[in-house]
Amino acid sequence: MDKTPETPAKRQFRFPTAFTILFGLIILVAALTWIVPAGQYQREMNEALDREVPVAGTYAETEPNPQGITDVLMAPIAGLYDPDSYQANAIDVAVFVLVIGGFIGVVAASGAINAGIGHAMTALAGREKWMIPVLMGLFALGGTTYGMAEETLAFYMLLIPIMIAARYDAVTAVAIILLGAGVGVLGSTVNAFATVIASDAAGIPFTRGLVLRLAILVLCWLACVIYVMRYAEKVRRDPSKSLVYDMKARNEAHFLSGHQGDKTEFTTIHKIVLSIFGLTFLVMVWGVLMGGWWMGEMSALFLGSAILVGLVVRPGEKAFVDSFVDGARDLLGVALIIGLARGIVVIMDAGRITDTILHWAEMSVAGLGEVAFINVMYWLQVLMSFFVPSSSGLAVLSMPIMAPVADFAGVGRDLVVTAYQSANGLVNLINPTFAVVMGALAIGRVPYERWLRFMWPLLVILTVIIMACLSIGALIA
Repeated sequence: MDKTPETPAKRQFRFPTAFTILFGLIILVAALTWIVPAGQYQREMNEALDREVPVAGTYAETEPNPQGITDVLMAPIAGLYDPDSYQANAIDVAVFVLVIGGFIGVVAASGAINAGIGHAMTALAGREKWMIPVLMGLFALGGTTYGMAEETLAFYMLLIPIMIAARYDAVTAVAIILLGAGVGVLGSTVNAFATVIASDAAGIPFTRGLVLRLAILVLCWLACVIYVMRYAEKVRRDPSKSLVYDMKARNEAHFLSGHQGDKTEFTTIHKIVLSIFGLTFLVMVWGVLMGGWWMGEMSALFLGSAILVGLVVRPGEKAFVDSFVDGARDLLGVALIIGLARGIVVIMDAGRITDTILHWAEMSVAGLGEVAFINVMYWLQVLMSFFVPSSSGLAVLSMPIMAPVADFAGVGRDLVVTAYQSANGLVNLINPTFAVVMGALAIGRVPYERWLRFMWPLLVILTVIIMACLSIGALIA
């Protein structure tokens, strides 16, 4: 029997929580607004994008607007609804997360999830590891086609208990979803929120460079699948190898509360509830792809499904409301993290240093050869992605400036688009300013520093793949 240490023998350094990390970054960026010169590009309306974009060659220093204590305290709040941010308002994402929590709480209270896990583990006995490439393939498909990101938050509470019951850990479950969808965005092919917007802003058809992006997608997806499967099997053979081994008992109690494996009877009611559960996710994907849905419609869908489950199970009005509220309460921290993460961009924009950083990037690639140019461009996009994690926001901000510079280096603008989306996708696998990353880790109860320990070797592998592909693309263009 495994002994799982829950309390260290002596007091050790404890890595700060996600809340502290993000608030510290807000303070750091606010401090930069006192040091970095303020500046702005002139902007003009781009009819194809239906928004204003910066105009190359128009950067000028402007009156500084350093951010003070009041601005720092307001940033997490403004991050939820600031209309001037490069990112979409986050209040709708926060509400979506809370409604998902309520929906999961109602379904979990019915006993259907626990019974379904036991039934699934019996059916998959000996074949659990093949869930990893299949699921990562499906999430990658969502990422490469429509930029699946915030929508993935709905899947964690479903997959984590299944992976823990299969003797893996929470890191494995988070990696399947976060890396699956993330590598799809990294290798976007027809993603309207990355490839299409960036190509339009660069003034080229989005189909140009498609073959190279597809190669990056396949190679990076394969690397991620092999990496996750190796880690998962290592944990299954020896649980002490898990990066969250010290949290094993607590995570099992949290995610498998009441789970009795195949001893739990899998009733007709359970099957109906899980059918509603699965159908809800299918309708969500259909709504996003075909119906133009966003967070409001998806929130309404999960609310309606929670009510439908309540009508099927009939737990009573009070029990239903209690389970919904308790489920929403479990994800309240995630909703708050979203505001904190987006508060960083609010501070940058208000402090007028976003365009200055972009201008520095523009100047740093002038006069470089093809291969050097595209690789430096990649690393500049890595840097900017940290401050502007939104794929569409970064595309609109950087492409009108950086794409024309490629003409002087003899590099195709499609390569600049590929460098941008690959860099943005890579950074958003670990980016603390990206609400999806911090939200996923909060749901999975995976400390941020443990996720970095898990990710750093893979980040090196993915970077080598991307830089090699970009260099080859520059040489044969």
